Amino acid sequence: MRVVPNLYPALERQEVVISVPRHARSLAELDDAEVALIAEAWRARAAAEPGYVHGLLNEGREAGASLPHSHTQLAWTGEVPPAVAAEHTHAPDCALCDLVTSNQNVIVERDGIVVIANPAGRLPYELLIAPREHDPDGFGARLEVALALLADAIRRLRALVGGPVPLNAWLHTGGHWHFELLPRLTVMAGLELGAGIYVNTVDPAVAADELRDAH
Repeated sequence: MRVVPNLYPALERQEVVISVPRHARSLAELDDAEVALIAEAWRARAAAEPGYVHGLLNEGREAGASLPHSHTQLAWTGEVPPAVAAEHTHAPDCALCDLVTSNQNVIVERDGIVVIANPAGRLPYELLIAPREHDPDGFGARLEVALALLADAIRRLRALVGGPVPLNAWLHTGGHWHFELLPRLTVMAGLELGAGIYVNTVDPAVAADELRDAH
Protein backbone atom coordinates (compact mmCIF):
# COMPACT_ATOMS: atom_id res chain seq x y z
CA MET A 1 0.00 0.00 0.00
CA ARG A 2 1.39 3.36 -1.00
CA VAL A 3 -0.10 6.87 -1.08
CA VAL A 4 1.57 9.46 -3.30
CA PRO A 5 0.68 12.95 -4.60
CA ASN A 6 -1.12 13.00 -7.94
CA LEU A 7 1.35 14.16 -10.60
CA TYR A 8 -1.41 15.95 -12.51
CA PRO A 9 -3.85 17.19 -9.86
CA ALA A 10 -7.10 18.81 -10.92
CA LEU A 11 -7.44 20.31 -7.42
CA GLU A 12 -4.97 21.84 -5.00
CA ARG A 13 -4.64 18.58 -3.07
CA GLN A 14 -5.14 15.22 -4.75
CA GLU A 15 -3.56 11.88 -3.83
CA VAL A 16 -3.23 8.49 -5.48
CA VAL A 17 -3.71 5.38 -3.34
CA ILE A 18 -1.83 2.53 -5.05
CA SER A 19 -3.82 -0.60 -4.31
CA VAL A 20 -1.16 -3.33 -4.20
CA PRO A 21 2.55 -3.81 -5.05
CA ARG A 22 1.74 -6.68 -7.43
CA HIS A 23 0.35 -5.71 -10.81
CA ALA A 24 -3.46 -5.68 -10.71
CA ARG A 25 -5.65 -3.79 -13.15
CA SER A 26 -8.88 -3.64 -11.18
CA LEU A 27 -10.24 -3.47 -7.67
CA ALA A 28 -12.05 -6.67 -8.65
CA GLU A 29 -8.71 -8.53 -8.63
CA LEU A 30 -8.00 -7.76 -4.97
CA ASP A 31 -8.88 -9.97 -2.02
CA ASP A 32 -10.65 -8.71 1.10
CA ALA A 33 -7.39 -8.22 3.05
CA GLU A 34 -5.98 -6.03 0.28
CA VAL A 35 -9.21 -4.03 0.07
CA ALA A 36 -9.10 -3.55 3.84
CA LEU A 37 -5.73 -1.81 3.50
CA ILE A 38 -7.25 0.64 1.01
CA ALA A 39 -9.97 1.46 3.55
CA GLU A 40 -7.30 1.97 6.22
CA ALA A 41 -5.36 4.32 3.94
CA TRP A 42 -8.49 6.31 3.02
CA ARG A 43 -9.39 6.77 6.69
CA ALA A 44 -5.87 7.81 7.69
CA ARG A 45 -5.49 10.33 4.88
CA ALA A 46 -9.00 11.77 5.31
CA ALA A 47 -8.31 12.32 9.02
CA ALA A 48 -4.94 13.95 8.33
CA GLU A 49 -6.20 16.90 6.28
CA PRO A 50 -9.21 19.20 6.86
CA GLY A 51 -11.97 19.74 4.30
CA TYR A 52 -14.34 17.59 2.29
CA VAL A 53 -12.61 14.52 0.87
CA HIS A 54 -13.88 13.03 -2.38
CA GLY A 55 -12.85 9.37 -2.66
CA LEU A 56 -13.02 8.00 -6.18
CA LEU A 57 -12.16 5.14 -8.51
CA ASN A 58 -11.61 5.35 -12.26
CA GLU A 59 -11.02 2.13 -14.21
CA GLY A 60 -10.52 1.90 -17.96
CA ARG A 61 -9.40 4.53 -20.45
CA GLU A 62 -13.02 5.19 -21.44
CA ALA A 63 -13.68 6.22 -17.83
CA GLY A 64 -10.70 8.57 -17.62
CA ALA A 65 -8.12 6.25 -16.05
CA SER A 66 -4.60 7.09 -17.24
CA LEU A 67 -2.80 4.27 -15.40
CA PRO A 68 -3.47 0.54 -15.86
CA HIS A 69 -2.31 -0.36 -12.32
CA SER A 70 -5.18 -0.53 -9.83
CA HIS A 71 -5.48 2.63 -7.76
CA THR A 72 -8.00 4.96 -6.15
CA GLN A 73 -7.82 8.69 -5.53
CA LEU A 74 -8.58 11.15 -2.77
CA ALA A 75 -9.30 14.79 -3.65
CA TRP A 76 -9.81 17.63 -1.17
CA THR A 77 -12.49 20.02 -2.42
CA GLY A 78 -12.65 22.38 0.56
CA GLU A 79 -16.40 22.96 0.40
CA VAL A 80 -18.99 20.24 -0.10
CA PRO A 81 -19.21 19.58 -3.88
CA PRO A 82 -22.40 20.75 -5.64
CA ALA A 83 -23.45 17.19 -6.53
CA VAL A 84 -23.34 16.20 -2.87
CA ALA A 85 -25.06 19.37 -1.65
CA ALA A 86 -27.91 18.80 -4.12
CA GLU A 87 -28.72 15.32 -2.82
CA HIS A 88 -31.79 14.72 -0.67
CA THR A 89 -29.98 12.45 1.79
CA HIS A 90 -30.35 14.39 5.03
CA ALA A 91 -32.61 13.30 7.87
CA PRO A 92 -35.53 13.32 8.38
CA ASP A 93 -36.43 13.54 4.66
CA CYS A 94 -33.79 11.22 3.28
CA ALA A 95 -34.55 9.74 -0.14
CA LEU A 96 -31.82 7.14 0.27
CA CYS A 97 -33.32 5.93 3.56
CA ASP A 98 -36.62 5.43 1.74
CA LEU A 99 -34.92 3.51 -1.06
CA VAL A 100 -32.91 1.25 1.24
CA THR A 101 -35.89 0.36 3.41
CA SER A 102 -38.01 -0.41 0.34
CA ASN A 103 -35.67 -3.31 -0.54
CA GLN A 104 -36.09 -2.34 -4.20
CA ASN A 105 -33.50 -3.82 -6.57
CA VAL A 106 -31.22 -5.16 -3.80
CA ILE A 107 -28.46 -7.32 -5.28
CA VAL A 108 -26.45 -8.33 -2.21
CA GLU A 109 -26.11 -7.33 1.45
CA ARG A 110 -23.26 -7.64 3.92
CA ASP A 111 -23.12 -6.36 7.51
CA GLY A 112 -26.03 -4.00 7.02
CA ILE A 113 -24.73 -2.50 3.77
CA VAL A 114 -26.64 -3.13 0.57
CA VAL A 115 -25.80 -3.00 -3.13
CA ILE A 116 -28.75 -1.68 -5.13
CA ALA A 117 -29.40 -1.24 -8.84
CA ASN A 118 -30.21 2.47 -8.88
CA PRO A 119 -33.89 2.85 -9.90
CA ALA A 120 -33.00 6.26 -11.36
CA GLY A 121 -29.77 5.07 -12.96
CA ARG A 122 -28.29 7.36 -15.60
CA LEU A 123 -26.59 4.54 -17.49
CA PRO A 124 -27.10 0.74 -17.61
CA TYR A 125 -26.20 -1.11 -14.40
CA GLU A 126 -25.60 1.99 -12.30
CA LEU A 127 -25.36 0.86 -8.66
CA LEU A 128 -25.59 2.32 -5.16
CA ILE A 129 -23.81 0.93 -2.09
CA ALA A 130 -25.19 2.26 1.18
CA PRO A 131 -25.82 1.32 4.83
CA ARG A 132 -29.36 0.51 5.84
CA GLU A 133 -29.34 3.00 8.72
CA HIS A 134 -28.80 6.72 8.23
CA ASP A 135 -25.12 7.51 8.77
CA PRO A 136 -23.15 10.54 7.52
CA ASP A 137 -19.64 9.18 8.12
CA GLY A 138 -18.47 7.35 5.02
CA PHE A 139 -14.92 7.06 6.37
CA GLY A 140 -16.10 5.18 9.46
CA ALA A 141 -15.65 1.60 10.55
CA ARG A 142 -17.63 0.02 7.70
CA LEU A 143 -15.71 1.61 4.85
CA GLU A 144 -13.86 -1.71 4.54
CA VAL A 145 -17.14 -3.56 3.95
CA ALA A 146 -18.34 -0.98 1.45
CA LEU A 147 -15.12 -1.19 -0.57
CA ALA A 148 -15.29 -5.00 -0.48
CA LEU A 149 -18.85 -4.80 -1.83
CA LEU A 150 -17.65 -2.37 -4.50
CA ALA A 151 -15.05 -4.94 -5.56
CA ASP A 152 -17.72 -7.66 -5.55
CA ALA A 153 -20.03 -5.50 -7.69
CA ILE A 154 -17.25 -4.99 -10.23
CA ARG A 155 -16.65 -8.76 -10.37
CA ARG A 156 -20.36 -9.30 -11.03
CA LEU A 157 -20.32 -6.71 -13.81
CA ARG A 158 -17.26 -8.35 -15.36
CA ALA A 159 -18.92 -11.77 -15.21
CA LEU A 160 -22.06 -10.36 -16.80
CA VAL A 161 -20.37 -8.63 -19.74
CA GLY A 162 -17.59 -11.19 -20.12
CA GLY A 163 -14.58 -8.97 -19.46
CA PRO A 164 -13.23 -5.72 -17.99
CA VAL A 165 -15.72 -2.89 -17.52
CA PRO A 166 -14.73 0.79 -17.75
CA LEU A 167 -16.27 2.50 -14.75
CA ASN A 168 -16.26 5.33 -12.28
CA ALA A 169 -17.14 5.09 -8.62
CA TRP A 170 -17.13 7.67 -5.84
CA LEU A 171 -18.00 8.13 -2.19
CA HIS A 172 -20.48 10.75 -0.96
CA THR A 173 -20.44 11.61 2.74
CA GLY A 174 -22.16 14.05 5.04
CA GLY A 175 -25.77 13.00 4.46
CA HIS A 176 -26.57 9.31 4.13
CA TRP A 177 -23.15 8.14 2.96
CA HIS A 178 -23.00 5.93 -0.10
CA PHE A 179 -20.91 4.84 -3.06
CA GLU A 180 -22.16 5.39 -6.58
CA LEU A 181 -20.87 3.01 -9.26
CA LEU A 182 -21.32 4.09 -12.87
CA PRO A 183 -20.27 1.53 -15.53
CA ARG A 184 -19.39 3.21 -18.83
CA LEU A 185 -20.93 0.63 -21.15
CA THR A 186 -22.67 3.28 -23.25
CA VAL A 187 -21.57 6.76 -24.28
CA MET A 188 -23.14 9.93 -22.94
CA ALA A 189 -23.91 12.24 -25.86
CA GLY A 190 -25.63 15.57 -26.45
CA LEU A 191 -28.96 14.61 -24.88
CA GLU A 192 -27.35 13.45 -21.64
CA LEU A 193 -24.65 16.12 -21.42
CA GLY A 194 -26.63 19.03 -22.79
CA ALA A 195 -30.11 18.44 -21.42
CA GLY A 196 -29.44 16.23 -18.42
CA ILE A 197 -31.80 13.62 -19.86
CA TYR A 198 -30.24 10.18 -19.49
CA VAL A 199 -31.04 7.20 -21.69
CA ASN A 200 -30.80 3.98 -19.68
CA THR A 201 -31.48 1.01 -21.96
CA VAL A 202 -31.56 -1.59 -19.14
CA ASP A 203 -34.45 -1.61 -16.66
CA PRO A 204 -32.84 -1.36 -13.18
CA ALA A 205 -35.04 -4.23 -11.96
CA VAL A 206 -33.68 -6.40 -14.78
CA ALA A 207 -30.14 -5.24 -13.97
CA ALA A 208 -30.62 -6.31 -10.35
CA ASP A 209 -31.84 -9.77 -11.39
CA GLU A 210 -28.91 -10.24 -13.77
CA LEU A 211 -26.30 -9.12 -11.25
CA ARG A 212 -27.68 -11.33 -8.47
CA ASP A 213 -26.98 -14.32 -10.72
CA ALA A 214 -23.59 -13.09 -12.00
CA HIS A 215 -20.50 -14.53 -10.30
